[in-house]
Amino acid sequence: MKLVKKILAAVLALGMSSVLLAGCSDGAGNQSVAKIKESGEIVMYTNAAFAPFEYVDGQDVKGVDVEIALEIAKELGVELKVKDVKFDSIVPGIESGKAAFGAAGITITEDRKKSVDFSIEYYTSVQYIICKEDADFAKTEDLAGKAIGVQLGTTGDFLISDAIDGTEDEETKEHVKGVLEGSGASCKQYANAIEASQDLMNGRIDAVVIDKLPAESIVNNNSGLKCVKLEDAEPEAYGICVSKGNEELLKVIDEVLNRLISEGKIDSFVLAHSNA
Repeated sequence: MKLVKKILAAVLALGMSSVLLAGCSDGAGNQSVAKIKESGEIVMYTNAAFAPFEYVDGQDVKGVDVEIALEIAKELGVELKVKDVKFDSIVPGIESGKAAFGAAGITITEDRKKSVDFSIEYYTSVQYIICKEDADFAKTEDLAGKAIGVQLGTTGDFLISDAIDGTEDEETKEHVKGVLEGSGASCKQYANAIEASQDLMNGRIDAVVIDKLPAESIVNNNSGLKCVKLEDAEPEAYGICVSKGNEELLKVIDEVLNRLISEGKIDSFVLAHSNA
C-alpha cells in the first residue's frame, strides 16, 4: 500500500507540475509574458544580413529591429537575447516557441498570418533592383531572360518566382501567366541579399531584388553597383510576429511600437543605422 501511495503521489505531483507549466503557455508554443518575466529574458529571432534593420557588427547583432527589441525587453523588465537564424526559419521558430518574437524587416502578408500573428505596421518599404551601373532595369519585365538573385522566403523571392512561374487565380483556379514566364529568366535563391550581390559582382547573376534600405546599404558598400526602385512593385509594411493567439505579448509589443512611432524613434533608428 505504501508503494501504491508513493506512486499516486508522484503522479499527482507530475500532474500539478503540468498545470503550473500550462499557466506559462497557452499550449500552442506561445511564450507568455509571465513565462518571459520568470525566465528573465526574451528571445528574438532575426536574420542579421538585412541592414539597416539587422546586421552583424563584430560579435553583436545591431540594427533598427534590435533597437526596437531592446525597448520591448525594457518594457518587460528582462534581458534581450538575439538569435541570428535563416530568414525562412523565423516563422517556424516562432510557431514552435523557440523564440518569443521575430523581427527581421518581415513583410506582413495574408499567407504569413496563417502561421503567426503580427504587430501593427512600423515601417513601409518597396522592392528595389540591385544591378551593375551600366544596366538599364526599371520594371519586372525588364528582367526578361536574366538570372535574378533573391533572398529565400522574402517578398522579392515571391515576386520574382511568381513572375517566372505564373500564379493561380483564386476564384477560377486557372493559371495566370507571369510577366517573365517563358522569357528564359531564372530565379536563384540565397540565404541573404549580401551573398546574392557578391554573385552579381562576380557576373554569376544579372540582378538582385530586395527591399529598398538593404539594397541601398549593399550599393553603398560595393562599388560598381546601383539600385533602382522596381516600378511595378507594391509598397509593403513590416511587422513583428508572435505565435498565434499570444495576445498578451502582442499587446506589449504594439504599445512599445506606438510609443516609438509617436516619438519619432523609428525614423531615428533608421537614420542611425543607415550607414551600416
